[in-house]
Amino acid sequence: MHELSFGTWLIHISSVIEWIFSIFVINKISTYKKYNLFFWLSLAMVPNLIGAMCAITWHIYDNQDALYGLVTLQGIFTFIGNSTLALASFTIFKKEETYE
Repeated sequence: MHELSFGTWLIHISSVIEWIFSIFVINKISTYKKYNLFFWLSLAMVPNLIGAMCAITWHIYDNQDALYGLVTLQGIFTFIGNSTLALASFTIFKKEETYE
């Protein structure tokens, strides 16, 4: 694990922990009737978490060329995650717009 500095590892790990915590908090908020669509937002966050796990795994094994497929997977899951987050956000926005 010599490829990244301690500060970079600290940021990587704390970001993943923060993302997991956010998923749980948003899921808890979704249990309130007014915010039931937030369940989809918490679910839409999972592909980005998987992408982050791919990146961290690749770094744990010192960025070995044999594991370079993890970089491709990270990109794919990031694209899927960003797309699902946009869709979930748009759905929540449209629903809120109908209440006004």
